[in-house]
Amino acid sequence: MGEYVLEMDDICKEFYGTPVLKHVGLTVRPGEIHALIGENGAGKSTLMNILFGMPVIAATGGFKGTIRIDGAPVMVNTPRQAMELGVGMVHQEFMLLPAFTIAENIKLNRELLRSNIVSRILGARLASLDVPAMRRDARAALDRLSLNIDEWLPVAGLPVGHMQFIEIAREVDKRNMKLLVFDEPTAVLTEGEAQDLLGALRRLAGEGVGILFISHRLSEVAEIADRITVLRDGEVVGRLTRGEVRIERLAELMVGRPVNRVERGARGARAEGEVAVRIRNLVVNMPGERLHQLDLDVYKGEILGIGGLAGHGKVAVANGIMGLYPARGEVEINGRQLSLGDPRAALAAGLGFLSEDRRGVGLLLDESVEFNIVVTALVSQGRFLRRGIGSGWLAARDARQTRAHALRLIRELDIRCTGPEQPVRRLSGGNQQKVCLARALTQDPDILFVSEPTRGIDIGAKQIVLDLLTQMNRERGTTIVMTSSELAELRQICDRVLIVYGGRAAGCLAPDASDAEFGLLMAGGAEVRTA
Repeated sequence: MGEYVLEMDDICKEFYGTPVLKHVGLTVRPGEIHALIGENGAGKSTLMNILFGMPVIAATGGFKGTIRIDGAPVMVNTPRQAMELGVGMVHQEFMLLPAFTIAENIKLNRELLRSNIVSRILGARLASLDVPAMRRDARAALDRLSLNIDEWLPVAGLPVGHMQFIEIAREVDKRNMKLLVFDEPTAVLTEGEAQDLLGALRRLAGEGVGILFISHRLSEVAEIADRITVLRDGEVVGRLTRGEVRIERLAELMVGRPVNRVERGARGARAEGEVAVRIRNLVVNMPGERLHQLDLDVYKGEILGIGGLAGHGKVAVANGIMGLYPARGEVEINGRQLSLGDPRAALAAGLGFLSEDRRGVGLLLDESVEFNIVVTALVSQGRFLRRGIGSGWLAARDARQTRAHALRLIRELDIRCTGPEQPVRRLSGGNQQKVCLARALTQDPDILFVSEPTRGIDIGAKQIVLDLLTQMNRERGTTIVMTSSELAELRQICDRVLIVYGGRAAGCLAPDASDAEFGLLMAGGAEVRTA
């Protein structure tokens, strides 16, 4: 066995011409716990997809660089090849079959068989499960993790912590396991369960298994990791050993980057004490982004940013208030109570919304650019209509007014299209996002909720979108609540930035607060602050 169980050298990866990994190197020693940290979008998942041979890598042109297992160069094209090489992965999402027993889940696709009368005559495909042997193997794997539970219990109904240990037991049951990758293994665990899991990782490392530990919980990283690699924007920006670790330093490395701030004097006036949106005890049941409880005041004329890591509830705020997901609590808009669960009521209250899912929610893809620009104002405000004399119900869209308005916004926002009749589906991502903004401008909302406004668009289009939002705030006085995974963008244009962690407000910071403060809030490692 060589010095390293895993070596990844000079790994580069592009998606459709956009670099996402830039000359990344990573090594793991046998028996070492090596932590890999970074913001959402830093490249961690892509790097692990390369290591594990996930199909998306080959389908998007492959990668450049070298992977070595135990010193020997390898090419991993499928997850099965990775497993045969001794690489296992415990994913963040559970991959268990609830109706099967614990032992059956641990041995899934590696079942132990024994012959019977039928199989001896008609072939091995009709062999029986060797249940006693499967139970013995499962029991041994569970014992390695100190999980005292009957291996023949069904998975359905088990506590979440037990399910996570079963996922790990499935990997450690594999005979040739050399390297285990853990992707946010404590994200769904209680504090006590998380400590139990960290203890199990130490025991596995003590047996010589290399551990690659991916987590946003910096306190856990500092507690358990022998070495730490920090990724930011697809590049390695830090390598630290246990003796060099300070949580503040990790947080700064993880999120720190130059921020070109918009000067405060060029922004819309923030009226201190004059509240545009008052939120109390807001709970939103949005799958994968559940918001447990939120209290928040948004001031008139400000741009408030909402940031945080994926899965912690930040995008649920706008979706819940706009009525797209079940929500409860109290929301007041300019002093008036808003009826939750009613998108029409939200629009009538002067709210606008740019969804993070512009293709699924934000746009009518097969309709024209001009219709997409006016449709919300047409439906919710009754604009751009011609009505029959004395017959309000005999209303039709005013084609001339619609065309003139659309042409003006296409010109002002530089929407690159063949004309106002072009279907939105045929536009680039950046131009589709400009159409969404044109719709919001047309609606002329008092308060605009913007969710992931620059997701999936190129850097030039990103800046145009941010400039347009700043312009709406400055020239129209629109109060803007902007949710984004891009912390640098929030710090660039927002007056305050709220960080959501674990479905709750972790704290609210001024955009010029330190990188370490932002990183700590995003990792759940700091007390609540108010900007």
